[in-house]
Amino acid sequence: MKANNPSQALAVTLVDEFVRNGITHASLSPGSRSAPLAFALAAEQRLELHVSIDERSAAFLALGCARATGRPALLACTSGTAAANFLPAVVEAFNDGVPLVVLTADRPPELRGTGANQTIDQLKLYGDSVRWFCEVGAPEAHPAQPPYWRSTACRAVAEAAGATGGASGPVHLNLSLREPLVPEALDGFDLDLSGRPDGRPWTATERPRVLPSEPELDEVAQLVARTERGIIVAGAGAPGAESLLELARRIGYPVLAEPASNARTGDPAIAHYEALLRSPNFAERHPAELVLRFGKTGLSRALGRYLDTCREHVGVVRLGLWLDPQRHTGKLLHADGSHLCRALVKKVPERAGGEWLRAWAAADEAAAEALSAFLEADDDLSEPRTARDLAAVLPDGSNLVVGSSMPVRDLDAVMEARGGIEVYGNRGANGIDGFVSTTLGIAFASGKPTAALCGDLTLLHDQNGLLGARGQRVSCVLVVVNNDGGGIFSFLEQAEHPEHFERVFGTPHGADLEAVAQVAGCGFDRVKTASVLRDSVVDRLELGGVHVIEVQTDRSQNVAVHRDMYAATDTALVRHPRMLTGNTCSRGS
Repeated sequence: MKANNPSQALAVTLVDEFVRNGITHASLSPGSRSAPLAFALAAEQRLELHVSIDERSAAFLALGCARATGRPALLACTSGTAAANFLPAVVEAFNDGVPLVVLTADRPPELRGTGANQTIDQLKLYGDSVRWFCEVGAPEAHPAQPPYWRSTACRAVAEAAGATGGASGPVHLNLSLREPLVPEALDGFDLDLSGRPDGRPWTATERPRVLPSEPELDEVAQLVARTERGIIVAGAGAPGAESLLELARRIGYPVLAEPASNARTGDPAIAHYEALLRSPNFAERHPAELVLRFGKTGLSRALGRYLDTCREHVGVVRLGLWLDPQRHTGKLLHADGSHLCRALVKKVPERAGGEWLRAWAAADEAAAEALSAFLEADDDLSEPRTARDLAAVLPDGSNLVVGSSMPVRDLDAVMEARGGIEVYGNRGANGIDGFVSTTLGIAFASGKPTAALCGDLTLLHDQNGLLGARGQRVSCVLVVVNNDGGGIFSFLEQAEHPEHFERVFGTPHGADLEAVAQVAGCGFDRVKTASVLRDSVVDRLELGGVHVIEVQTDRSQNVAVHRDMYAATDTALVRHPRMLTGNTCSRGS
């Protein structure tokens, strides 16, 4: 491996070492100061390079790639405000443990603080929102430089992946690059840039698999063994469904799994817990005494109120994280969730098929029947039915990416238990920004058919992301619920103050989503019935390319649909034989 000048040497050495450490995707925005990185990334055939004109979109695309692969993705840009535009994705990655290696090109020290073009203070630009920061320094023609660069690249990957014992997340390398920024030869420049033989990393690391101590495991196992009325709550970052559901079946606990946990795949997952816990007829008769929480939860207010009544809370989170939004957790275990579940299975006596779990399962079945009858009374499309039908119609081997705000809550409320698909969402900071780019990153990196569900504001917020699909081989369908504004606010307290509601909360935009799709060269379909939606999703995934499917709804009508939907479920539960006979588990029984 050769280079003609110091800046080129730094760039090609870093990129080579990142590839040796298993990185397969990079996202780049154009710029002059970052030219050495651009040349090195474009020439690296072992790496898939994505180029976006919008730095914010580029950053979320990298985040999507990292989500899909589980490995760090590279993210690179030029100096100045370009680097500042990475911040929203960096914050999301930090809060959800997504590994990113951010490379920001910078002016060398002699140009800083001088008013030089596109120069800002980039030192620790992202503050505490990165796991590690390194000012790499201006490259020099010195034999000690290549080992330093390779070692730094290895540490960056290790820190991003959580291999140093902390949480995974983004890291930031700031690169001071002097001219020449192109592969121009300098007289006498000749550095040995070679790495380890056989393509090995300079310094190999591996993420540790952590288990609590035996006394801690025994304490939790004993607590579970003596508590029949317990539940498992799973959110984003929960362990694999197989190990979690195996534990739940052994101990006889229902699993309340948010969509992004990917644990709503079969017994004993309770698909309609949102409807159950909104029903006083169920929630008050089925108080839990122990909660095992895996990952980041918090979608459902009804679940939050229910958890407030539970006596014992045990949280299981990845190393380096602290997840306890309601301040209920009495025991917080930092552990590999799958290993923990398997360890508890060996320690807890089997308690399958108990009355507690049967009561939850019977109520879930009754809720499913009531919801289906309500949503399928005709072929009209409501927001909840759109979410349910999209998740149901996707073929096995697909991805489903769900946007924040109402779409993820509707999916949580009505998605039937199923396997065969991977559900993703930006649940770290729970923002709507960067959704389109995240979706495309997941589609690019996974190579799988990918559908997405989002609101109109979410699409418009990242419509530049659609441009990133041009020239890419991908199969991606974005189902956009268009209620001309921010639909979630109609469910919140702000709706009780109508004087300025539409202007500052509802924010109607009147945008033509078909025109947005056409500008980006995407396919478009506007559907009005449930049967047409299902056909359109399947057909366009098979066709390939990127498509936008619009579902138009009304915000005020949507509030009424949700109210009536939950009322129908509550009525069904009241009429259910178990509820009428009082054959339920209550505290002190």
